[in-house]
Amino acid sequence: MAKGHTVTVERGADPVEVTIGGEVVARSDRPLLVHETGLPVRVYLPQEDVRMDLFEPTSTRTTCPFKGEASYWTYTGPGERREDVVWGYPDPIDSVPELKGHVSFYDTVAVISTKP
Repeated sequence: MAKGHTVTVERGADPVEVTIGGEVVARSDRPLLVHETGLPVRVYLPQEDVRMDLFEPTSTRTTCPFKGEASYWTYTGPGERREDVVWGYPDPIDSVPELKGHVSFYDTVAVISTKP
């Protein structure tokens, strides 16, 4: 890891609901919170808690030296198609194994809220 750069993963305490264009696309009581130097906290949800039928995989890939290679999905549900709004690390690097099987949403497209 780069000097001074950290990535920590913790279990979130509150249930999470994600909507895109008013459509509920995920609900989970098993969120992971990823804290990474220089970035906002990101919420990752188990894919089993996401309506993956509303998304299709894309060919987009990016590489993070602190998490691994990311894969992306496009929203294809009701309303407007939204490209590459979900990403995950199918085979994360050894320092963040918890991310396997989890995805996150860009908060510029999705509304991510905790429910009391």
